[in-house]
Amino acid sequence: MSDDNKNLSDDLDDMIGDAKDGAKRTGEKISSSAKEFSEDAKEFAHDAKEKASEFADDAKASAKEFADDAKEVFSDGKNVAIIAHITIIGWIIAIVMNSSNKTEYGSFYVRQVLGIIIVGFICGIIPIVNVIAWILPVAMWVMSLIGSLSGEKKPVFLLGNQFQEWFKGI
Repeated sequence: MSDDNKNLSDDLDDMIGDAKDGAKRTGEKISSSAKEFSEDAKEFAHDAKEKASEFADDAKASAKEFADDAKEVFSDGKNVAIIAHITIIGWIIAIVMNSSNKTEYGSFYVRQVLGIIIVGFICGIIPIVNVIAWILPVAMWVMSLIGSLSGEKKPVFLLGNQFQEWFKGI
């Protein structure tokens, strides 16, 4: 039996040796794969960094373009003219906007709307006929709004030119 034990022992040693060799080869394969993954990860990180840098540059350029467009939009008086027609609060906002960047077009419509507001107030305090009298300032307001939307300086009927003279300081 000792020969059987010796054969079993030799077989066991061979199996352990084969297992060690297999583990060593597997470890080498894993190490090689890990190196490849590491290199791929480094390359991916480098590409991601480049893409992020490109994206940041594009975002900066887009933000600058947007800021320039916004300045251009707010620099013309058309926005001021339109905002002036939206309630008294809109008219106040239009005055503030126009005072920081005064334009002839914006000032024209700020004066027109001020005149329309005054005509509307006067028509509102006239007893009995105030409902009928409100037609005049509403018609003036609509005509003025249409003029401001079209981009033309059109004085309202009846008093439009006088509004420009009376409120020159605005």
